[in-house]
Amino acid sequence: MDYIIIGMLGVTIILLMINLFKKNGETQITERLGKLELSIVKEIGEFKVSFANDIRNDFDKLDEKIERKLIEINNKVTERLDQSLEKTNRTFANVLERLSKIDEAQKKIDGLSSDIISLQSILTDKKTRGIFGEVNLTFILENAFGGVSTGVYDLQHKMSNGYIADALLYAPAPLGTIAIDSKFPLENFERMTNKNLSKEQRLVYEKQFKIDFKKHIDAISSKYIIPGETAGEAIMFLPAEAIFAEVNAYHSDILNYAYQKKVWITSPTTLMSTLTVIEMILKNMERDKYAKIIHDELNKLSLEFARYKERWDKLARNINTVSKSVEELNTTSEKITKRFDSINKVEVEKLKIDENKELIES
Repeated sequence: MDYIIIGMLGVTIILLMINLFKKNGETQITERLGKLELSIVKEIGEFKVSFANDIRNDFDKLDEKIERKLIEINNKVTERLDQSLEKTNRTFANVLERLSKIDEAQKKIDGLSSDIISLQSILTDKKTRGIFGEVNLTFILENAFGGVSTGVYDLQHKMSNGYIADALLYAPAPLGTIAIDSKFPLENFERMTNKNLSKEQRLVYEKQFKIDFKKHIDAISSKYIIPGETAGEAIMFLPAEAIFAEVNAYHSDILNYAYQKKVWITSPTTLMSTLTVIEMILKNMERDKYAKIIHDELNKLSLEFARYKERWDKLARNINTVSKSVEELNTTSEKITKRFDSINKVEVEKLKIDENKELIES
């Protein structure tokens, strides 16, 4: 742009010079104009060359900048793409891992569903329900006290009246021996809690459920509470927490009836709590049983310590006596040594003088 302005100024100056020197001779003007024309043509040529070079250099520099920018942009885009690809790969890996876990969970759910169906088919039979309750009862007793070999309880114990209790618990006084029997009144419970049935139908099944439950209470009270053999109470074990919760929440009449018949109704949770309390009582009794023995042993140990102190004091006195005798013996030994030294040096006169001094001192 600067060269263009300079060129335009040059043309303007020429025009002014032409107007200025018009009055002069045409020859002089022609010569001067010719020289000026040559000069201007030369300058314009040089200007063109210089201008072309400048433009070319500017374009080269611009190309270099554009190329550098494109390289930087390409590197950044490549880096971002790599990061995005890495994140995408991690995401896919996590998705695949979770899908595999979901697949495993689905398999477990399928297996659990089949187990539940199997359990339902088992619980539809009264005999298998009874076995199910006995197995649960045995599991709870083993967890509370250990095996039958501990002597705290017995399984399938035959009573004196010929009936067999599922378990007999040898609890400490004042509880005594307590019979535990498992009951599982399931059919009418399921019917009375079935929301698909009408209210009237459910009320009918509720009445039947109460009748069945009270029959179980009567059976336990009559069979497993024996004066002189068992405690005045027995335990009814319900393997299902739902039935226990239903009875405690909505059927207080059943609870009152069981209380009158001296039958405790328990579920797996409450039975475990009861057995834990009994276990603590047994441990405390066992500890109290040996408390007197421990006290007697401590008294004996106290007497032994008294004898030990007396003998130690006696030994200390003897040690002091021996120590004093050793000191006296030491003094005598020093005197004998001095005498031997004097004799060896043949200092008889000095010896006599020392003897006289010793006689006077003694």
